[in-house]
Amino acid sequence: MTLRLCETRTMTRADVMRWVAGYEQAWRDGDLEAVETLFTEEARYRLSPYDESESGQDAIKALWLDDEGEVFTMEAEPVALEGRDAVVRVKVVYGDPVRQEYIDLWVIRFAEDGRAEDFEEWAYWPGRSYAASTD
Repeated sequence: MTLRLCETRTMTRADVMRWVAGYEQAWRDGDLEAVETLFTEEARYRLSPYDESESGQDAIKALWLDDEGEVFTMEAEPVALEGRDAVVRVKVVYGDPVRQEYIDLWVIRFAEDGRAEDFEEWAYWPGRSYAASTD
């Protein structure tokens, strides 16, 4: 009996940045249909590592409606890649004039077809505590 191992697709830096550019463009344009090209049908999306996952493309589309019409700039740079997993550092600045900014880490697990199957945000805002409070 021969055991054939399935080879998983390894994401390159260029693959990840193409995906991020597609995400940014879809988010900027309010293109909810693009969610289907960016995320698998059963993708999990968490706004925080402690949040419950929103699951599926319809749930992700609903999340994106919260930012509809927002003016923002975005800078992104991968900081780690391993197989189908990536960590991307993202800076988003909202408004013109600026009213809010944050620096975020996106932890992404890609499916074989290059769409995200798991997406998790670790966002930080200026002036907000990053430590657990006992208050």
